[in-house]
Amino acid sequence: MLPDPLASQAPISIAITGATGLIGSALVERLRAHGHTVRRLVRSPRDAREGDVVWDAERSELATPALRGVDAVVNLAGAPIAKRWTAERRRDIRNSRVAGTQSLARAIAAMEPRPRVLLNASAVGYYGSRGDEVLSESSAPGSGFLAGVTVEWERATAAAAEAGVRVVLLRTGVVLSAEGGALAKMLPPFRLGMGGPLGSGEQWMSWIALEDHLHAMEHALFVDSVSGPVNLVSPNPVRNLHFATTLGRVLTRPAVIPVPAMALELLYGEMARETILASQRALPAALSASGFDFQYPTLEGALRATLG
Repeated sequence: MLPDPLASQAPISIAITGATGLIGSALVERLRAHGHTVRRLVRSPRDAREGDVVWDAERSELATPALRGVDAVVNLAGAPIAKRWTAERRRDIRNSRVAGTQSLARAIAAMEPRPRVLLNASAVGYYGSRGDEVLSESSAPGSGFLAGVTVEWERATAAAAEAGVRVVLLRTGVVLSAEGGALAKMLPPFRLGMGGPLGSGEQWMSWIALEDHLHAMEHALFVDSVSGPVNLVSPNPVRNLHFATTLGRVLTRPAVIPVPAMALELLYGEMARETILASQRALPAALSASGFDFQYPTLEGALRATLG
C-alpha cells in the first residue's frame, strides 16, 4: 500500500475548473487544507474571489498567462446532464466539455514550463450501457450520445499529452454525497419510505464515495504511474435494486416502490435511457494497480459514512 501521497508532498500550485461544483468545491477545500495553492477558473464574475481567473470555456480561448506558475491542472467543467436532453441541452453538454477542454489543453501545451499533470474529468458513460459485462479501462467505448461526447471529451486533451504533459482521464461513476448529485436527489423519497429500484433494478451502478473520489484525485496528482483512463469507481459495483434496498436499510425505511422505466423515459427521454437505466459494471483496475486503497469499498459502509 502506498502512503497518502499528500502526506510527504511539498505544496504546489493547482488550477481547477469546475471549482464551484460538488466535487470541485470539495477538492478546493481539501487541497488548501493540505497547504497547496489553488487557482480557481470560474465562469462568472459573480463567482470570482481574489486570485480567481474568470474564463467562459464555451465563448473564449484560455490565455496562457492565466496558468502561469501552475504545477498541475484539474479540469472538472461541464454542463449538467441530469435534465431532459433537448437539442440546446445536447449542444451545451458537448460544447462545455469538448471545446473547453481543447482550449485548456492548447493553453497548457503553449506554456514553458508546463504543468506536470492534467487531470481531466470524464465518465463511465464512455462505455455506454453494457449489461453484465465487466468493464476496465481497456474496454472499448460504447454507443449513444453520452458515450460519443465522452470519447470526444477525452480526445480533446490531445494537445497537452502531445506536449509531454501527463494526462489522467477521470472516468467517474455515481459520486455519493448527501450535499448534491444523484444521492441527494434520491434522499427525499427514500426518507419518506417511497423509494425503490429504478426500472427493472437489474442495471449495474458504478459508484464511489465522495471522500474516495477526492483521495483518488490527490493520488493521481502525485503518483506518476497514474496516466491515461482511470475508472474512479468503487471495486464493488452493485445492481440498482441492491442500491435501493441498501439505502433503505441505512435510512431504516422500506424501499420497495419501483419507478417504472416507461415513466422515467416519458419524463427524461434519452437522458433516462443513457444514465438512470444504463448498466455499467466498471472496476477500478488502473487505480488498484497503482496501489490506491479505498476507504469506503462497500456500498453500505459508504452510505453510512456519507449519511452520518
